[in-house]
Amino acid sequence: MLEAKAAARTTAKTTTKKYVVALDQGTSSSRALLIDRKGTVCGINQQFFPQIYPQPGWVEHDPLEILSSQLGALTNLLVTNSVKPGEVACIGITNQRETTVVWNRETGAPIHNAIVWQCRRTTQIIDELCSDPEVAERITKTTGLLPDAYFSASKIKWILDAVPGAHELAKAGKLAFGTIDTWLIWSLTQGEVHATDVTNASRTMLFDIHRGCWDEWLCDLFGVPLSMLPSVQPSSSNFGMTSQQSIVGEVPISGVAGDQQAALFGQCCFKPGEAKNTYGTGCFLLMHTGKKACTSKNNLVTTIAASAPGAQHIEYALEGSVFMAGALVQWLRDKLGLLTTVQESEALAYSVEDTAGVYVVPAFTGLGAPYWDAQARGAIYGLTRGAERTHIVRASLESLAYQVHDLVSAMEADACQSISVLHVDGGASTNNFLMQFQSDILNKQLARPTNIETTALGAAYLAGLYTGFWKDVDELKSLHSSDMYFMPCMPEHTRVSLLDGWAEAVERTRSS
Repeated sequence: MLEAKAAARTTAKTTTKKYVVALDQGTSSSRALLIDRKGTVCGINQQFFPQIYPQPGWVEHDPLEILSSQLGALTNLLVTNSVKPGEVACIGITNQRETTVVWNRETGAPIHNAIVWQCRRTTQIIDELCSDPEVAERITKTTGLLPDAYFSASKIKWILDAVPGAHELAKAGKLAFGTIDTWLIWSLTQGEVHATDVTNASRTMLFDIHRGCWDEWLCDLFGVPLSMLPSVQPSSSNFGMTSQQSIVGEVPISGVAGDQQAALFGQCCFKPGEAKNTYGTGCFLLMHTGKKACTSKNNLVTTIAASAPGAQHIEYALEGSVFMAGALVQWLRDKLGLLTTVQESEALAYSVEDTAGVYVVPAFTGLGAPYWDAQARGAIYGLTRGAERTHIVRASLESLAYQVHDLVSAMEADACQSISVLHVDGGASTNNFLMQFQSDILNKQLARPTNIETTALGAAYLAGLYTGFWKDVDELKSLHSSDMYFMPCMPEHTRVSLLDGWAEAVERTRSS
């Protein structure tokens, strides 16, 4: 792993440095958050940007719209909260992972829309390149990942194959690849820094998570020149200064992490066995495994966890991903018209005693862990004349909890230890019906933090630790608190019966 560029830590704890800014670039929106020394979010600004669906199963973003929305959110945040020059100590960046941008180094212009992590267009590339069991095994052993279109490698290959002249430009060293963090760093530093952190690198399927470097064999396999790839740094390190002409002036970018690793850090899950689940566009369950890269036998992935500055070794996590979580509730609202607002789903779910036998399997873009069935498609089972919209809404919320149950079961088997408390965050974690049902179906305690903005907090914490805005992880732990605990109260026979029904629905949905 390339070391961070040598730089003395700034003396952030002065009277003028009041805030850390977190840039939270997500799948559907870009946000900027202002965070003070107590870990309090003092201001938020959010800007949405369009989703592009060229074909069924394909998802794209315009990188320039992402950049514009992120800069717009930052500008509005600073103006609305009357932040003066010199009051921002540093910037942390967290981002949707795997989403792939390729741009021209000389012009700074993307050569194609970003291919989003949800996109399934490269499934055939994976099938062709990774069908040999020995190749698949080597990929998993090197990267901790299962060969899948989800990750960045096949997306880069697709762009190079699809854009005329791209291969020639790439071989000449004129193209740059980056996940969204890299694209933002490049743009904020006006092209001076082409870098990423270890957590984002570990999601590309080109990175050796054991040696901490790009893997030449994988780059050759996917036809990606090493010259395209960013330098790789610790998550809490020096990623350069924003340009003097930028909205915020010259401020160090000193923390970067993919959204799920940022949330793990923001939940203060620093020790092996501590786990969190984020309910965002998708659901993402991570368990910290310390310096051990735990190999999964249950179709989970091994990934790199974000670490505080000064860590003597790479830290790891086990991860399971559900592709459709909050996006499923948005679909109920926007496509089916069953909801006026996302928040309405909680009251509707509570309005009926059960789902009347209805199960929803939201495999819109395939099934994620632990199934990894790219060809599966969403389905609703158990419909009768007595089924109403309330039952479908409740079944949709329950489906999120069922999927997380599958991940937890697989993760506990891999790690050979039980999760005693599951820390939860993300937008859908505010839904009390979902959280109680999740606790019931897991038969575990859930802890929801006072501040559910844990992804942004993680990025801010990583940045602030490097600059000295916060002293150490013990100080961060003192800032962390939970305002709601959910305890299981469902009879065991009911839980088993519901899980049996879910397992049957999933089996009927799978493509083979």
